Amino acid sequence: MNRSDSRILLIRCPDAPGLIYKVTGSLFRMRANIVSNQEFVDNPASTFFMRTEFTGNIQEEVLLSELARQLPAGHELDLSPLRRSKVVILVTKEAHCLGDLLIRHRFGELEMDLAEVIGNRSELEGLVNDFHLPFTLVPTDGRDREEQEAELDDRLASLEPDWIVLAKYMRILSPSFVKKWGKKLLNIHHSFLPAFKGARPYVQAYERGVKIIGATAHFVTENLDEGPILVQDVIHVDHSYEPDRLMLFGRDLEKIVLAKALRLLLERRVTLFRNRTVVFE
Repeated sequence: MNRSDSRILLIRCPDAPGLIYKVTGSLFRMRANIVSNQEFVDNPASTFFMRTEFTGNIQEEVLLSELARQLPAGHELDLSPLRRSKVVILVTKEAHCLGDLLIRHRFGELEMDLAEVIGNRSELEGLVNDFHLPFTLVPTDGRDREEQEAELDDRLASLEPDWIVLAKYMRILSPSFVKKWGKKLLNIHHSFLPAFKGARPYVQAYERGVKIIGATAHFVTENLDEGPILVQDVIHVDHSYEPDRLMLFGRDLEKIVLAKALRLLLERRVTLFRNRTVVFE
């Protein structure tokens, strides 16, 4: 993707006849070129969603003013350039998700500026150094959560990231931290929750005889792993998959699902609605 002159218009409003015509008509009159257009109506909520990517030398204030006059009351408009986002990755000691993101970033598969990797342990510092990227240790050992989070919060505030990716960051975040950063926090975990909580979920799954395993990427909320879901995927398994093999395939899924979710965010294809998402792929 190389569309640095593109802009993204996101719309949410009560559903009504003629909405697509009103939006595209306004862009046409301003001689904008629509690159892509997607829309969705949530019928139970009678709510209209639209994502429009366009190019052209238009006056943004004029466009927003015209749309505000035409759209139903209670509408929400967001217009911004399709720019590179600044991303920070949080890690502990599992390397699979981090390694995958580093490779995708190196070869331009993810349109982002990777500002820093922050770890609460030092095991992955060497991997980050191999990619000539900065690594900062904000340790948890021997410290209470409040002290460690205060340092982490200061570091994030200095970096001003657009997105914070928890790439197997094995630390429970406090409600106050999530409240401050939650709309920017993307997490990944296996999809056994809530059935198999706690330690050794793949052992629990094996003992239960599961026939599918999966991964879920979601926003972080105060309810931990119950935030709005962006991407999920599963594979079928059978009785021959022992815990180590279940974990191997589960980690493969986690890498793919996390990368896809991050790409959707970078391309501004996700709209939050209540406790779920509208995703324009």
